[in-house]
Amino acid sequence: MVSHANAPVIIRRKKVVGGGGHHGGAWKVAYADFVTAMMAFFMLMWLLNATTETQRKGIADYFNPTIAVNRISGGGDGSFGGDSVFSEDVFSRNGLGATARHHDQGERARGASAPGSHGEAVGDEMRDLAEIEGKLTARSGESMVSEHLQRHIVTKLTDEGLIVELFDLEDAPLFEGSEATPLLEDLTSVVAEVFLLARNDVAIKGHASAVPVVRAENPVWDISIARAQTVRHLLERDLPPARVKRVEGHADRVRSISDPMDVRNNRVELILLRHRL
Repeated sequence: MVSHANAPVIIRRKKVVGGGGHHGGAWKVAYADFVTAMMAFFMLMWLLNATTETQRKGIADYFNPTIAVNRISGGGDGSFGGDSVFSEDVFSRNGLGATARHHDQGERARGASAPGSHGEAVGDEMRDLAEIEGKLTARSGESMVSEHLQRHIVTKLTDEGLIVELFDLEDAPLFEGSEATPLLEDLTSVVAEVFLLARNDVAIKGHASAVPVVRAENPVWDISIARAQTVRHLLERDLPPARVKRVEGHADRVRSISDPMDVRNNRVELILLRHRL
């Protein structure tokens, strides 16, 4: 019978590597990188959808600063971004039509425009209208209107275009009934001269102050329309008649002064209409 009393005792030690060791938090770093990348991606998608071509160009230039040669990058490396001052003439002679920046009449009729050019065209047109406004109000320092006439003029830029309002004063009416006074003739002559600086179409709106007499038929409708027509005839002495697109009479419905019988409500609006892009 074999005795095991003196048999050696063998102890086996097993090394256990825990899950919270050196590499236990690596997944957190990877997940954080993934979330950051996704946030950057969604911000990029939002920026592409919420900005114009010009704004995107500005953002790109911010991260890639260079010395600007021209405002909009072109396909060429010349100072005109791929175009020259003779591009329009060259393309016309070659039968290629107008450039992307200056479309021909056919393309405009089809609504063609250069990428990102809509906002710039609107901005350019509003600046042109503001410059014309300055000719009437002396904001440009080169007013074409005398101080005697300027007190009858109010201008404002709207989505419809440049509105030039000519109105009566207590001591200086523009109309005798529906006939123009010499003062109104001088005013419309100056306005027409300024409108000749642009090619925009023109609309005319006549307004009249309320009358105190109650009648079966309110005469202010006929008065406002007749006065608008009178101004149209005066304008067409200097402007091409085809530029006048609308002639309207609004009676006493749209007031400039809250008192309906105030003479200031006797007025005519001449609107240099915006081009519809």
